[in-house]
Amino acid sequence: MTSPLAGRPFVKMNGAGNVITILDLRGTTLSVSAAEARAIAHHHSSHFDQLMVIFDPRSKDSDGFMRIFNTDGSESSACGNGTRCVSWHMLRDHNKNHLVLETAAGLLECRREAEFAFTIDMGMPRFEWQDIPLSRAVKEIDHIDFSYQITNGKTLNDPACVNMGNPHAIFFVDDVEAYALDVNGPILEHDPLFPERANISLVKIVSRDHLIQKVWERGAGLTLACGSGACAAVVAASRRGFTERRVRVSLPGGDLIIDYRASDLHVLMTGPVEYEHQGTLEASLFATSRS
Repeated sequence: MTSPLAGRPFVKMNGAGNVITILDLRGTTLSVSAAEARAIAHHHSSHFDQLMVIFDPRSKDSDGFMRIFNTDGSESSACGNGTRCVSWHMLRDHNKNHLVLETAAGLLECRREAEFAFTIDMGMPRFEWQDIPLSRAVKEIDHIDFSYQITNGKTLNDPACVNMGNPHAIFFVDDVEAYALDVNGPILEHDPLFPERANISLVKIVSRDHLIQKVWERGAGLTLACGSGACAAVVAASRRGFTERRVRVSLPGGDLIIDYRASDLHVLMTGPVEYEHQGTLEASLFATSRS
């Protein structure tokens, strides 16, 4: 049976290297299944770290509702880099520079700073262990009693955990390349401490206004950038006293500016987007994807 998504156009972009595919379903009654998301991810032209699916708004206060899929078909409630790409897509033919997008995590305010640069208000982080969520109560969410030894003898321990619309565990290290995150990331993602899995970040403190970060994203794997992960890293570093509240985060795909605003505790993320190409979803993609 052919998927009703066959023939639909898609837009391929990246946000600081985070690979994003946009599927705009506004004005339709179509939906996307986990199997269809996996099928779209498996084709080279539409491959993504995150698939951003735009629907008609559900509330009068928003310009559109988004669902966010990872490559394995699981869903995420937040993707800052993808939200910037969606903002570009939705504003490119309009004179206005502001919109509000709806996600499972709530409303996100988006502002165009330049043609290919946007700021997203990612909202307030959450710190209660039940909200991350963790599988057990912890005394200090910024210094969790947790240790994991990798094969070269190095130890990852004492993480901070933050929910930025999705769960993040942040390990502060001396060298983000020294812990084989491609091997150990999936193990940590599925640790019993994280009942809904977690994004795993290695973060090096360069100065009080600069971090270096590498992220293993749950459901997606190693990515060149993770916007919500950069937000979580700055929140955790600031709460530990390592940095100020406004910090440049250097990821493999580029830099993001994160502002953990003291006035209302919202986290603002500013960064670039890049248009790559557009295409059409072929029927052959979905030959076995409806289940």
